[in-house]
Amino acid sequence: MTTLFDYPAREPSGGLFPAPAQDASDLLPPDLVRRAPLRIPNLSEPELVRHYTRLSRLNYGVDSGFYPLGSCTMKYNPKLNEDLARLPGFAAAHPGEAPERVQGILALLHEFAGLLGGIAGLPDVTLQPAAGAHGELTGMFLVKRFFEDRGELARKRILLPDSAHGTNPASAAIAGFSVTEIASGSDGLIDLEALDRALDESVAAIMLTVPNTLGLFEERILEVTSRVHAAGGLCYFDGANLNAFIGRARPGDMGADIFHFNLHKTLSTPHGGGGPGSGPVAVCDALGPFLPVPRIVLEGGMYRLSFDHPRSIGSMHGFCGNVGVILKAYAYLLQLGDDGLREASGAAVLNANYLQDRLKKTYALPHDRLCKHEFVLSGKGIGEGISTLDIAKRLIDYGFHPPTVYFPLIVPEALMIEPTETESRETLDAFAQAMERIAGEAARSPELLHDAPTRAPVRRLDQTRAARQPILTHPFED
Repeated sequence: MTTLFDYPAREPSGGLFPAPAQDASDLLPPDLVRRAPLRIPNLSEPELVRHYTRLSRLNYGVDSGFYPLGSCTMKYNPKLNEDLARLPGFAAAHPGEAPERVQGILALLHEFAGLLGGIAGLPDVTLQPAAGAHGELTGMFLVKRFFEDRGELARKRILLPDSAHGTNPASAAIAGFSVTEIASGSDGLIDLEALDRALDESVAAIMLTVPNTLGLFEERILEVTSRVHAAGGLCYFDGANLNAFIGRARPGDMGADIFHFNLHKTLSTPHGGGGPGSGPVAVCDALGPFLPVPRIVLEGGMYRLSFDHPRSIGSMHGFCGNVGVILKAYAYLLQLGDDGLREASGAAVLNANYLQDRLKKTYALPHDRLCKHEFVLSGKGIGEGISTLDIAKRLIDYGFHPPTVYFPLIVPEALMIEPTETESRETLDAFAQAMERIAGEAARSPELLHDAPTRAPVRRLDQTRAARQPILTHPFED
């Protein structure tokens, strides 16, 4: 990979500006004066532009290709919504502006919270959390405050299925809870007997990922939530996989007391490097008094920020959350409407099942049943000495970003694939064909996988050494 320091040295050809009348070094303390000239090559403007354009093309993103990361919903999002969020009336508004001067934004946020409440089937919503894990933490603080308010201080445990998202246990622990893992049954769903054994008066809540990280819908979800409620606990739903059922089912109807949204996964915001995120939280009536402040309220025909909620957990984010992200999600909801949301979730499930049905003929599928938005294969046994990491690296040579690997932990050599609702059948076929070819190579020419990637700017690294002895600077000479 060529860096600026790799270009041949040239004598300076003069600058755009005249030399300063006074040496700038005279204005600085001696210890701040550079002792040697800058080691920057003298490039023309076309050379410099081409250099950075070439570097930008080395980066892989959802705008350049298929991004099948399971559990992450790395889908293409409309660029129109980016433009809408940048309209001057939104982008130029200062977050500290007096409420009477930003009535339009406050009205939009108030309406958007109502739309999310309708999707979740829960009456109260806070827009403050900055991402999914932040929404989880908010939910755990709500659980904690709820039981403190009731005087049930012994409820210190959170139940967590082994098929839940990886951030859930951390969020529970940060809020001061201990975590008890609940095993899955052979069907990939929660083992109800294991759940019953874990339930007692020390349980504060269960954190459920619906659908779970195997891409399976918890078919006994009403039994799960009713048993937890009967034991006096609350039910938290992780909403990162909402695109599997949005517009078709509501968490509140399944027994959820708390539900967080990932706007940057479900509702039109670039994920990953395109951030930031947004993780609004919807709650049942009993938890409404504990939501963060300030809250947007409508009084006398005017919207204002209300801090007068003495049972609140306090503020979780400055002002009203990541408003730019919320604007994109609001536009997306208005564009799709109820019918569009149903179509989106249907396409997500159809795409996942199409790929699953094709790839299970080549790769091991631990749970061969209808999936939702994603599914998990296993690379185990695909070839002598071949690991899932080898498969992932070889995919790079075929021009595809690898799927999520080695998660969830309950599947050995896991390959977690989510095609999302925005990919065409042609794209899915091309990805499946690459996966099938790799399986053939694993049997006939395993060295191709061991050496991969061979066509990427950076070859395979010694990952252990890279973690222990990272090189963080360019090795140019003084």
